[in-house]
Amino acid sequence: MDDLYKPDESTPHNSAKQGDFAKTVLMPGDPLRARYFAENYMENAREVSGVRSMLAYTGTCGGKPLSIMGSGMGAPSIGIYSFELFNHYGVENIVRIGTCGGLLPQVEVGDIVFALAASSNSNYAHQYKLSGTFSACADYGLLEHGVAVARSLGSRYWVGNVFSSDLFSVYSAEGDEGWQKWARLGCGGTDMESYALYCNAAYLGKKALTILTCSDSNVTGKGMNAEERQTSLKTMFKIGLSFASYSC
Repeated sequence: MDDLYKPDESTPHNSAKQGDFAKTVLMPGDPLRARYFAENYMENAREVSGVRSMLAYTGTCGGKPLSIMGSGMGAPSIGIYSFELFNHYGVENIVRIGTCGGLLPQVEVGDIVFALAASSNSNYAHQYKLSGTFSACADYGLLEHGVAVARSLGSRYWVGNVFSSDLFSVYSAEGDEGWQKWARLGCGGTDMESYALYCNAAYLGKKALTILTCSDSNVTGKGMNAEERQTSLKTMFKIGLSFASYSC
């Protein structure tokens, strides 16, 4: 798809100028998590966009450029922000760093979940006018890099399919019956953004990966509190930092 905006323009959703973003962007859902990461993990971080309070920062990590920007919640929100980063700002890699609900007993609260692929109840891929169902998956190079870092840190991690839902499971009319159907097919975690991100990357010939920290277990009922969700994600942050040195 051709860019809707002139090269020297910002967009209605992003006030950054061309060149403000690094080639690799980390995307948490929460913009405050983006600010926390920039202030505590990046060097020389500067805010490059704050439209609608969707904060974005660029700085360095170990001398290598890296950006971070909130995505908001759900497929439509990350769909807009990631599409513009890829298509207008020349970003090559987007690594979503977020939280998820665990759907399998082996995915415990605090574990890292790498989304090898994303299943969905979303109609996001309808825009491509396909005659079948598109299977959205991660870029293998990004996945391989992330898993290697997790292994080097001695972290508990799980790699596999996630269920990327248009419905927040707690509010879903399907209740337990809904997520259990996806768990029966091996989906280890549930979020709301991975499918749209992976679709955008595939359509535009870019690279994407979702790394999630299991914040709640649908199986055991255990979960993190609000403060822990924002700050107690150090392992995921360390893995995210490593992508500053990732070669496109």
